[in-house]
Amino acid sequence: MITLYDADRCPYCARVRITLAEKGIEYETVEVDLDDRPAWIYEKNPLGRVPVLEEEAFVLPESVVIDEYLEERYPEPALWPADAAERAFGRLLVFRFDQVSKPYYALRREEDGARERLDAELAKLNAVLAARPYLSGREYGLADISYVPWILRARDRLGVDLRPFGALAEWLERLSARPAIAAELDVVASL
Repeated sequence: MITLYDADRCPYCARVRITLAEKGIEYETVEVDLDDRPAWIYEKNPLGRVPVLEEEAFVLPESVVIDEYLEERYPEPALWPADAAERAFGRLLVFRFDQVSKPYYALRREEDGARERLDAELAKLNAVLAARPYLSGREYGLADISYVPWILRARDRLGVDLRPFGALAEWLERLSARPAIAAELDVVASL
């Protein structure tokens, strides 16, 4: 049985929850209080961060690495496209994710200019989505999963208006129809 060391408010954990749901993988959850981290979490991840996935004696931190592991360990349904160029572009977006996360967290900290920086990055995502239906290519997948927790939280928790980014807003609407994303919407609403 898989155990996920998790925190509802953590978008990195959301990535893994979504991937597990998309693949139909059953798992147990151990909730970690991020405001009062237990000492034992540092045994699972020396950085003390979640998510951490544990399967028997195998322990793995870091959401992107966990999602790649789940994709390889449980290949159906595939969450990377069969086309090598689409896979590479999707992986490039995941690799460059901090271009969105840095201004997102700056906005959460209410830093000057953060909203403008985030809007500039959302405009770039909007341009990508104007040319293709998903960040992962022609089909939904891990690149989409890598971004959607932050886009949901930006919209629903930070009041970021997505209407100026039509393709991005349409993408989020399409994703919201998926049960795994709908479940994450419920989590975000409960925060």
